[in-house]
Amino acid sequence: MSFIARTAFPPLPSLPRSYFLGHHKSGLQKMKQLLGSIDLVIECRDYRVPLTSRNPLFEKSLEGKERMLVYTKRDLGGPVKDAKNEEVIRNWHHPIPTVFVSNEGVERAGVRGLVEVLRRHAMREWKLVGHRLLVVGMPNVGKSTLLNALRAQGIGKGKVAKTGAQPGVTRKVGSGVKIIPSEDDVEDAGEKSRYRGVGGGVYLLDTPGVFIPYVPDAEAMMKLALCGSVKDTIIAPVMLADYLLYRINLVDPTLYSDYSPPTNDIVALLESIAKRTGRMGKGGKADTEATALWMIQKWRTGHLGRFLLDEVSEGAAVERAAMVEEQGPSFNQARKMEKDRRRERGRVRGGVV
Repeated sequence: MSFIARTAFPPLPSLPRSYFLGHHKSGLQKMKQLLGSIDLVIECRDYRVPLTSRNPLFEKSLEGKERMLVYTKRDLGGPVKDAKNEEVIRNWHHPIPTVFVSNEGVERAGVRGLVEVLRRHAMREWKLVGHRLLVVGMPNVGKSTLLNALRAQGIGKGKVAKTGAQPGVTRKVGSGVKIIPSEDDVEDAGEKSRYRGVGGGVYLLDTPGVFIPYVPDAEAMMKLALCGSVKDTIIAPVMLADYLLYRINLVDPTLYSDYSPPTNDIVALLESIAKRTGRMGKGGKADTEATALWMIQKWRTGHLGRFLLDEVSEGAAVERAAMVEEQGPSFNQARKMEKDRRRERGRVRGGVV
């Protein structure tokens, strides 16, 4: 009998739909205060979820400031040679500049080009005291990784910003880190002309990731959790692994053929993976939670398929923005909904009918 993949994921009405934390709010307020001294805002989005990783808060809070979009983790979304999706995404944002950078290697694809774009921007907006950029984005979208890559490419120096697999590593707006030198910083006579007109150099300010106050649909929350924008404790790992299995089966069920034949049964798959990888608990029983986290991390690093979770089409961005505007409640509504959800979950756990 041939395998038939699920065409839809079961609805999840009790799924958490918010991850807007205190440092997200304070970070956003700090960004607003800094706007007057910022020359350019760089908004990062995860290439695997180009629509879902859009945060309307940035457009509202940073309105009026020149910005550009950088899609990170390009290599995790499929073959870099396939540029059809990139063209569509550029059309979404035109005339705002849009750049794609990969996740691997110090000289990531696109980073060198981005440094050149920022150098030319600084030359157009010459300032003796230096050019200041602000990088913003959802949690764990790759802002600090991008800062480190730009610094390595721009001035040849090592990491300055902490990075991690879980969101929340950066909790405060940082001071400016130089990513492009001024003419005076360069000793080589041949290189001096390249930076003539840059002014006092280019500095990038790292910021904490800011989550959407309320996610409009449960599947969007699953996508964000799968990409690491929320901590792995927020959604049950086995449930998240089940959603990943659903998405993998739609792309290519052979991606997990080393562990199991094609299946829609996440528990059976996790048990098979646990046996193959030694993730067994007491009594020889599979540790399904630990195995689920291993499976999720395997996908996040590109070792269990590289594909997008959002559909990329000409009209998709407009449709998504309209849905977010229509369904996205205010901060107060979001807090109330989240309190009601937690209260109901507590009643169920306590056996109250």
